[in-house]
Amino acid sequence: MIDLHVHSTFSDGSFAPAELVDMAVSSGLTAMALTDHDGLGGLPQFMDACQAKGLIGIPGVEISIEFKPGTLHVLGYFIDAGNAPFAAALEDLRDGRESRNLKILQKLNELGCALSWEEVAAFAGEDVVGRPHFAQAMIAKGFVKTKEDAFDRYLAKGKPAYLDRVRLTVPDSIRLIHGAGGIAVLAHPSTLKVSRVELHRIVAELAAEGLDGIEAWYSEHTQDQQKAFAKLAEELGLILTGGSDFHGASNPEVRLGRGFGNLDVPDALLDTLYARAGKKR
Repeated sequence: MIDLHVHSTFSDGSFAPAELVDMAVSSGLTAMALTDHDGLGGLPQFMDACQAKGLIGIPGVEISIEFKPGTLHVLGYFIDAGNAPFAAALEDLRDGRESRNLKILQKLNELGCALSWEEVAAFAGEDVVGRPHFAQAMIAKGFVKTKEDAFDRYLAKGKPAYLDRVRLTVPDSIRLIHGAGGIAVLAHPSTLKVSRVELHRIVAELAAEGLDGIEAWYSEHTQDQQKAFAKLAEELGLILTGGSDFHGASNPEVRLGRGFGNLDVPDALLDTLYARAGKKR
């Protein structure tokens, strides 16, 4: 069993990279990728822990892309954390996120949800503050009861405290990932919120830009969606990946490696992932 989509305290997860490795070993995982949002800070700790515990570790990242009407993220695998152009691009993204976070805080206060930056940051880890941390702070102060309530009323796209932020384009993200020695995979394609015909067109265009794969196995994908994405990948010559999108406390229903309980990412996908990247296990 493998999990190629996991977040740590270096973005919006609640467990440190080394803790995730311990959890993965205890859960029977044979391989795991750390894919924090727009940052590589957790990779050294993650890779050291993987080596110490005998877990196959894949250094990764998840990049947010400008897209409408839904959400488009690109996963990068086998990223060289020392690649200067890639690190600089991610730094620009983090700067944009910080500016956006301060504006979200201001909007929430104007809407009657009195929060300080310290109260929000207390729920974050070593690096990036994100909307899930705002939700946790709002729950702690009694403004909402659940994370879903916070997003539905305030933080989701189109809601009164939502603000967009600086994002890369798909071609730029693929170019940067390839330049850092990695391969680029479309994350959770269901979140694009488009028809199957439109999805085929979009993914075909991305494949022409150099996209390497599609995340077909995912916690929120139905079996029908999984089959459809696998068929699309086959038609376009793309590899398949899968992962839980595990965050920990901000979404406790999703378990590492198992998603909502029935996720089972085939170990065989690891071979095609390595082959596509031109690397040996």
